Amino acid sequence: MTFMLTRTMAELNNWHATYTEAALEPELPIIDAHHHMWDRPPERYALDELQADFSTGHDIRASVFVECTAMFRADGPEALKPVGETEYVNGVAAASASGIYGSTRLCAGIVSYADLTAGEAVRPVLEAHMRAGGTRFRGIRHQAQFDAVLGSMARRRPPPGLLRSPEFRAGFAELGPLGLSFDAYLYFTQLGELRDLANNFPDTTIILNHAGTPLGIGPYAENRQAVFSAWSDDMRRLAECKNVWLKIGGLGMALCGFGLHERQLPPSSDDLAELWWPYIDVCIDAFGASRCMFESNFPVDKQSCGYPVLWNAFKKISAVRSPDERTDLFSGTARRVYRVEASLEPNF
Repeated sequence: MTFMLTRTMAELNNWHATYTEAALEPELPIIDAHHHMWDRPPERYALDELQADFSTGHDIRASVFVECTAMFRADGPEALKPVGETEYVNGVAAASASGIYGSTRLCAGIVSYADLTAGEAVRPVLEAHMRAGGTRFRGIRHQAQFDAVLGSMARRRPPPGLLRSPEFRAGFAELGPLGLSFDAYLYFTQLGELRDLANNFPDTTIILNHAGTPLGIGPYAENRQAVFSAWSDDMRRLAECKNVWLKIGGLGMALCGFGLHERQLPPSSDDLAELWWPYIDVCIDAFGASRCMFESNFPVDKQSCGYPVLWNAFKKISAVRSPDERTDLFSGTARRVYRVEASLEPNF
């Protein structure tokens, strides 16, 4: 069982066309800290589709691409095939940097995949990514999602206990010396494993994806308050690890259980704010705005909400925060952690 897109891109576009919102605070600079691209016929979410979503009223200055098994090399050594994704995305980033497609610098940061369970042997793969991504390559995401009840709903089917395995940790140890970060995607039931990893590698930057993924399907659907309580406690403990940063988003994934993708009409930003406010408050209060960044997780979260509606919801939820906190949430943290080069001066 996987929870990627529940409808075709054409169906999603038609659905979102039934409800739209104008962008709130269109002058607020944003770095979208997490999105994907792929071309898997007949489904495609590449430069044109990404640019269409980014051009819906919000001031998206730059973005960070995160691996999704797109454009792996067809030939050559198995370990080096993921480098094809970096080559592909860096090409898109170069096209965007030409200015032909507007002022947004797409894929200004690149996070790709390498099999860290290869241990020390992963170093040549990491170095190949760095060559392919040039000044934009930032780190690795090796998905770890596994739940004792639900198993793994990920494309790669990670095994249980991955983050604790000696093989994985031997590969993980290669990241820090190369100045590379680690994007962590796991379920809320694994937050303790990530805390142990962070404590054992305090000099390696770790970025937790999707607000720690509080599950809301299967047995967790009937115990949302218990899930929220357990997730909140573990997020606060994890925040004690000063080498861990947090991406706030991904709550539109079907596995989070909000059922937005099943609605006849797309949700409004008020709908999203009402559902997600408690989770986002915990995230910011635990980690502090200087260690949090908003992400779209598009096109995956597109199954639940439109791009302008998503950012409107983030703006409404964060309205109670100070100007400096909001700057961090929408652009500052992503700019620092991923070393994104993009102008954040006001556009007039």
